[in-house]
Amino acid sequence: MTGPDRLPVADARRTWAWLRLELRARWIGGTLAALVGVVGAAASVVPAYALGTLVDRVREHAPVSAIVPIAVVIVAAAVAGGAATGTATYLIGRVCGHMLADLRERTVARALSLPVTTLERVGKGDLLSRVSTDAASIGKAATSVVPTMISAFLLGVLSIAAMAGMDWRLGLAGAVAVPLYVAALRWYLPRAAPKYAAERHAVAGNSQLLVENMQGARTVHAYRLEQRRLRDIGDASHQVHDISLSVFTLFTRFVGRVNRAEFFGLAAILVVGFLLVRSGAVTVGQSAAAAVLFHRLFNPIGMLLFTFDELQAAAASLARLVGVVDLAPDPGDDPDRPGGGAGGPAGAGLELSGVRFGYDGGPEVLHGVSISLPAGARVALVGSTGAGKSTLAAIAAGILRPGSGTVSVGGVALPPDRLRAHVAIITQEVHVFAGPLIEDLRLARQEASPGEIASALSAVGALDWATALPDGLDTVVGEGGHELTTAQAQQLALARLILVDPAIAILDEATAEAGSLGARTLEESAAAATRGRTTLIVAHRLTQAAAADRVVVLEHGRIAEQGRHEELVAAGGRYAQLWRAWEARTPTSSSR
Repeated sequence: MTGPDRLPVADARRTWAWLRLELRARWIGGTLAALVGVVGAAASVVPAYALGTLVDRVREHAPVSAIVPIAVVIVAAAVAGGAATGTATYLIGRVCGHMLADLRERTVARALSLPVTTLERVGKGDLLSRVSTDAASIGKAATSVVPTMISAFLLGVLSIAAMAGMDWRLGLAGAVAVPLYVAALRWYLPRAAPKYAAERHAVAGNSQLLVENMQGARTVHAYRLEQRRLRDIGDASHQVHDISLSVFTLFTRFVGRVNRAEFFGLAAILVVGFLLVRSGAVTVGQSAAAAVLFHRLFNPIGMLLFTFDELQAAAASLARLVGVVDLAPDPGDDPDRPGGGAGGPAGAGLELSGVRFGYDGGPEVLHGVSISLPAGARVALVGSTGAGKSTLAAIAAGILRPGSGTVSVGGVALPPDRLRAHVAIITQEVHVFAGPLIEDLRLARQEASPGEIASALSAVGALDWATALPDGLDTVVGEGGHELTTAQAQQLALARLILVDPAIAILDEATAEAGSLGARTLEESAAAATRGRTTLIVAHRLTQAAAADRVVVLEHGRIAEQGRHEELVAAGGRYAQLWRAWEARTPTSSSR
């Protein structure tokens, strides 16, 4: 199940297939947990059975010496049952926990490999709710609900078997409640499943609204949209509340049906026990033991049935995570396709040939663009806003897949997943990860030594301010830490580029956010970080274009002209117009 604005959700058949496959892969741990659980359930039945024997011994006025062994058996069974049940709970939780950890990792890995266009379409809220709220729901089920259900199920089966061992009619009387329990579940489950799925869907929508408004807080304030956006969030929250209330109402009606089953089951045992005692078929102790066994099932069976409430929520969450894991890989990443095999590029040249692209089936924004960058060349891409510069840069970096055309490195056409191994891109939107500054840099190369990190920072002119931070390179930056300026964040990204050391670098307006005062410094940092690399520069500042080996002018998704800066200015075409406008806005640019 999916929609135009949501990631897919796996159906029940696929979800159960995934679960069976995971359990099969962990059959040793699962079998051990089940065996220990059976021992725990059997030990829990023994005290009630022994209690019946004790009642009969007391009625027969047996000496104290005959009663003490029974008391010892009861205590020993209780201790053994508690230990076995606790161990079984741990083992079941361990198996389920490993399954959840694997699922969470696979979900995040698949989400990170999704095309940017997909993430932009579905929004971050839906994905975040899956890896946070849904994963937490499954985690709770894995560590508490599933062990409780298995223990309750085993205890119920063994208790009915113990009653039948005293007299088959007592076992049959206890089994009277089973169809009533089943009827309650059959009434509840079909009604609850859609409500839990709707609740998860509503929570995802609410999360999406919250994320969008938190990220766009400045825009909301600028256009005075606070009240309108608060109303939207309030409406979404009310929808979640209403669905949750309907789920709770349904659950209380389910509890009433469970209580009815308990009443009829206990009444049947008491009546049958009375008749059997009167006829001499069973003793008073056996009848009492049967009643105690069934009464002791009230709590575990109630837990078994009531945890279906949480199990339904976990199942809905599991379907949402499996839906992400099962997303079909991009067909272009098939290793059997051209460029998808093991052969690697022989050089560092970058070539885009006949590239066409449109967002989500919309009109094309690139129309057969072809650009060639020889190894080590610096090529600037310029044009008006909306010309398709950033789209072309994202395709060259393997972030977007072209509708048609190829991207080649060293003469080898590569799919996006392999292209990203040779190309690194830095955009004007740089994220500083929360944590020590040195660890932020090690995201680029985990094994980088402090000396290599210091060298990278020095190359981009960032070492002085980095070492001057309160704790030097160990200063916590990012959210909740020391706030870096826009220029510092960009230098941090450029230092990461040096640590990654790609053959090809793409700078997508990487100095645009620094302002006039910091742009010159950032341009020098960018030049140092890309020295010796094949570099494609989406030039926001035309001084970058003037310093490039070649300039490509893109207009309306097509190449309007290309050549050296001096040639294009002399030609008097579109680039000359852009350059004159730039000079008029920044008079000192000509002197540079």
